[in-house]
Amino acid sequence: MDPCPFVRLMVESLALKLPLATKPAGSGVHPSTTPCFCKLRIKNFPSQTALIPLSSSPTDSSPDSSTSAPGFHLDPDTLRRYNGKTISLRVSVYTGRMGHTCGINSGKLLGRVHISIKLDGTKTRPIMFQNGWLKLGKEADKASARLHLMVRAEPDPRFVFQFGGEPECSPVVFQIQGNIRQPVFSCKFSADRNSRCRSLPLDFTTSNRGWISTFSGEREKPGRERKGWMIMVYDLSGSPVAAASMITPFVPSPGSDRVSRSNPGAWLILRPHGFSVSSWKAWGRLEAWRERGHIDGLGYKFEIVTDNGPSNGIPLAEATMSVRKGGQFCIDTTTIKDPKLGSWPQVRGFVMGSTVEAEGKVSKPTIQVGMQHVTCMADAALFIALSAAIDLSMDACRLFSHKLRKELCPDEDESIS
Repeated sequence: MDPCPFVRLMVESLALKLPLATKPAGSGVHPSTTPCFCKLRIKNFPSQTALIPLSSSPTDSSPDSSTSAPGFHLDPDTLRRYNGKTISLRVSVYTGRMGHTCGINSGKLLGRVHISIKLDGTKTRPIMFQNGWLKLGKEADKASARLHLMVRAEPDPRFVFQFGGEPECSPVVFQIQGNIRQPVFSCKFSADRNSRCRSLPLDFTTSNRGWISTFSGEREKPGRERKGWMIMVYDLSGSPVAAASMITPFVPSPGSDRVSRSNPGAWLILRPHGFSVSSWKAWGRLEAWRERGHIDGLGYKFEIVTDNGPSNGIPLAEATMSVRKGGQFCIDTTTIKDPKLGSWPQVRGFVMGSTVEAEGKVSKPTIQVGMQHVTCMADAALFIALSAAIDLSMDACRLFSHKLRKELCPDEDESIS
């Protein structure tokens, strides 16, 4: 099982020195208390925004405090397209508040810098493109602001998988290597509204039974609800290697037809435990809900489950994606500064990314998993199960005034939800 070549372009150690004469935009904003921000752009990539702390160091040494941007992920097609070519990273620095007011950018542009990047060789070794201070103004302007940044690239090989169909249709999962598609897993979806824990074997470990009560909150309610969904992942020999179980039903909040953040549905991501095929252990927990506001979105939160119980889970991802446009479910701990991660070095850096189609669209999720997080096929299967869970959550969080497809509601009376 060979990975595909990916490269990660990182923008780190961001800091800014402002001349005393510089006045930031926005009333009540002073550079000594309010960070500035920058926008990073590379042609054909979505732009990124990052805060920049102000440095008070009188020398050109490394900044006393700094931040990092999310970085850019370069896939095999991008690496081939830019082979032998130079690309430009444009960094635009602003003072004032991020965002827009009345459709106008609320920040004041201080200046821009351009970093030239050649990707040749980055698939096999780390390369540094910039590390130090750069002037934002003209060379003759001694009072210009100065930006510190480090720009580097390093190999980030990943395994790539794709569902051969929608998760609720029990598809085969392929590993993708260039133009080669090789079947590596099969899935089995089931939906039993009469059982909250339909997916869990009868002899699920005693310690985990207590967790089930905690996770579910024992809050099944009569009436409209989506529950009992489960997807099992099997290897090519037919042995179960991972599962996603809807452990907490998805129900509408009182007086509405949407799953609220205060009352989310939840999944457990499970792996086989011991030598018995009927014994499972919780690996991760995913919550999902329907966000309100100017963006109609699917909110989610994922955490690793530890042996110390649900209250000691390690949060790895929490975000919102557009219901109308879909998005990318991503676990990337590069910018996470949670001290709990110190005991979990295996979740450092890019962990996984999975595509999620918009509500009502045909979805065949594509999953990328960092090579360092896969030691065997069973490891990869956990991410396949997690990808299925977030994809199915788009349906589980659909407004209860809309019907679901028949695969998701085997009972005819479920069609009302």
